[in-house]
Amino acid sequence: MRRLMIACFVSCACAIGMDAQDMTAVFTSMPDQYIPQLEHAWRKDLVDLYNSGKEARLKNTMNGYSCLKELTADYLLLQATERSTVEMKLLPLVNKTYVVCLVSTVNGPVPDSRISFFTTEWTPLSTSDLFARPEGAWYIKEGVDRRDDAFQEAVSRLDMDLVRYELSPEDLTLTATYTTPLYLGKEEREKLQPYLSEPRVYKWKRFHFE
Repeated sequence: MRRLMIACFVSCACAIGMDAQDMTAVFTSMPDQYIPQLEHAWRKDLVDLYNSGKEARLKNTMNGYSCLKELTADYLLLQATERSTVEMKLLPLVNKTYVVCLVSTVNGPVPDSRISFFTTEWTPLSTSDLFARPEGAWYIKEGVDRRDDAFQEAVSRLDMDLVRYELSPEDLTLTATYTTPLYLGKEEREKLQPYLSEPRVYKWKRFHFE
């Protein structure tokens, strides 16, 4: 069923004419609702400043500043506000078509991200078809005795799932880091650390992260 759904998605993506674009075109055509701090004209100004080698930093609608930190043909990193960032990556499909992966991260104070996907014309796509969101249990090391009293005590304070997603500028990978433990005190984190696995790294394979 999943293969059929993704095949239909790829066919639809091609049918609506997702032309190959670079990140500059995708960023400047982005609907304001996805970055309410920066209007369309301001995004163009940031790109012009960045390409001229100047500091790409402008005052935004929240009386703070937004800074374009990195821009390549397929990747963008924007410091949207003092406590939030936006990353975007163009992910290849077939026939020179692309998906836009958008990662919005808020440090409040622990980093927590939201991930979403769009066509290059900014039509929303179903995230579940392209990426399986990790849950807290995924970050527990394999082979851990989950009936052990010390383990049960250590994980008892993990009452939410916070994850930071980071797109790679160099390749088609997505790193997911479990950040819920950062809410805990130092002693509690030290008790929990032996049970936690490393961040998960996903690779883009044809039409989804796996």
